[in-house]
Amino acid sequence: MAGIVYDARRIKAYEGLLAVGEIAGQPKEWCDMLWGEIIVAPELLEELIYYLEHHCLTENVKCCGYSMIDLYVWQMNRYNIIGDSGKNTDTCNKDRMVLKAFYDMAQMKKSPDEYIKKLTLGRGMDK
Repeated sequence: MAGIVYDARRIKAYEGLLAVGEIAGQPKEWCDMLWGEIIVAPELLEELIYYLEHHCLTENVKCCGYSMIDLYVWQMNRYNIIGDSGKNTDTCNKDRMVLKAFYDMAQMKKSPDEYIKKLTLGRGMDK
């Protein structure tokens, strides 16, 4: 067995993602889809590991000047508008917003123009 290197970080990160997903009320299938996005982007995997260890995001992962924190705040603002509360209530699931920020960053890296449009235009009154 000499020469085999075992890196448990990915397994622990996947298990951590599933645990956060459960807390966030996200189905395992959705978490598996998100894992598929994260595992192919080393910077997102490192950000996930950091989040799981420290329970906060960094500004290390960016796309077109937007960081994970920007996407998290965008999620928070969307929640406040949709919930029509103007602030974060006790029902606000921040873990879900973090997971959605990871999803948004993965998608933004694929289609930056589409996400920049979403981030800069905001939502209309009829949405």
